[in-house]
Amino acid sequence: MSADRSIIDRVIHALVAKQTGGMSPLALWLAYLDWALHLAASPGKQWELGEKTQIALARLQHYAMNCVMRDDGAQACITPSAYDKRFAADAWQNWPFNIWHQAFLLQQDLLNDATRTVRGVSRKHRDIVNFCARQALDMVSPSNFPLTNPEVLDRIAKEGGANLVRGALNFIEDALRYAAGERPAGMEPFKVGETLAVTPGKVILRNELAELIQYAPATAEVRSEPVLIVPAWIMKYYVLDLSPHNSLVKYLVDQGFTVFIISWKNPDASYRDFGLDHYRRLGVMAALDAIGSIVPGAKVHTVGYCLGGTLLAIAAAAMARDKDDRIATLTFLATQTDFTDPGELEMFVSESQLAFLETMMEEYGTLDGRQMAATFQLLRSNDLIWSRWLHDYLIGERRQPNDLMAWNADATRMPARMHSEYLREIFLENRLAQGTYLVEGRPIALRDITAPIFSVATEWDHVAPWKSVYKLRLLVNTDLTFLLTTGGHNAGIVSEPGRRNRIYRVATSHRDDSYIAPDDWKRNLPAREGSWWPEWVAWLNARSTGSAPPPPMGEALCDAPGRYVFE
Repeated sequence: MSADRSIIDRVIHALVAKQTGGMSPLALWLAYLDWALHLAASPGKQWELGEKTQIALARLQHYAMNCVMRDDGAQACITPSAYDKRFAADAWQNWPFNIWHQAFLLQQDLLNDATRTVRGVSRKHRDIVNFCARQALDMVSPSNFPLTNPEVLDRIAKEGGANLVRGALNFIEDALRYAAGERPAGMEPFKVGETLAVTPGKVILRNELAELIQYAPATAEVRSEPVLIVPAWIMKYYVLDLSPHNSLVKYLVDQGFTVFIISWKNPDASYRDFGLDHYRRLGVMAALDAIGSIVPGAKVHTVGYCLGGTLLAIAAAAMARDKDDRIATLTFLATQTDFTDPGELEMFVSESQLAFLETMMEEYGTLDGRQMAATFQLLRSNDLIWSRWLHDYLIGERRQPNDLMAWNADATRMPARMHSEYLREIFLENRLAQGTYLVEGRPIALRDITAPIFSVATEWDHVAPWKSVYKLRLLVNTDLTFLLTTGGHNAGIVSEPGRRNRIYRVATSHRDDSYIAPDDWKRNLPAREGSWWPEWVAWLNARSTGSAPPPPMGEALCDAPGRYVFE
């Protein structure tokens, strides 16, 4: 009988999850109650917040009076953060829009103080309440409404409201495309195998979870050590093989490397019982075996991106434990291995949230890629949600799409077991960093890895914050070159030579070097202009043993980009 009753819970939770995008309402309520009860029991904090509110109102009144009395304008009483571009246009300095946006920023500042500085609230609950409050306030920003946005009013005046008609049509088109599961508007020029993922190559291995692509050589001689790239399975692999001008794969091939990359299958409900070890065995280890048959005896430069890097770290630690020395070097791109401080994503992972999410995935067998994409959009809602609302629906002009946007819209699913194992064992319980994660029934430790490591972090990463990525230095006992570049989780990695406004910092730490805190590390290193790609290739070259004629191509199953990428 109890099993039958659990079905009721599973069905209800699945239905609720469909409406909430996988978020547990109970997790949100627990966070709110923790904050609200501590605030209710803190009359001194309430008094302090009341005083700050009165001071903010006085500052706003003083600003408004100066705006009326001075022809040259008044000095703003509060300025937005460097990342907030909503009020950057000169029109926001005109009456009454200057008052409205200043009032909004003051309210935002007060709300941030009220939700982050109440003593006794757990850090995770504090962050959740602050995040939800920010999302709610951003919804009512004056920039989001036609009558309170001077840029929109100016466009209405010039076009007689035609921009709102276009915006309404854009909204309807987007809603219909989303409901039908179609790609967003404007993505038609970006086609996999035609304009994206066009570096010549062959699929030389296919199993139930992965394809392995070997790329054709572009130079008369190649480095003796081939390169294996392990992308994350939450994304299509071709983020590293976009258009020819910004393809990391093509860049490596042109620099004289033999390159292999894994293309993961987009799982359906029949893959519900595939776990992390399936990805290790059928992905990383199967690829290394296949490469070994093509380039016998050669060690491999391995590269892991995002979760692919975490998987590669697991595989490398297990190989080091088992005295398997096929790895020449390890490169991690925006990869976390210690999740004690994983950034804002931590808000979405708790025991309450996991129980809810696991029940939902039991019902459907996978986590839909669109749910995960919605979570990432919330982390950067001003850039990814409200800026689109303004430009596409109020201004009525479609933003010019690019290849990275087209790739980002190509969502993938995740098997229920794998996602649960990752969130619970790797993220929540942090077993990989603690040396308690089991591979084939025995624990592994990252400190067993002896191959040199090159770790790339991006400065504005909301998925793998750079200071969290930097924690790898505390876990390994080998030479580690750490590079911090400008950009976000994807745009910072896809940073080809010639890209403007790119800088990076890089330094190598050796086994016996003292630890340096991340802020000190960044402050003491000079910034270098340009792409980080040449710096990395120079590092690979220095750890390669020479050059040789290109190895033979493996037995081809089909041309790149293969079959799985289209699923």
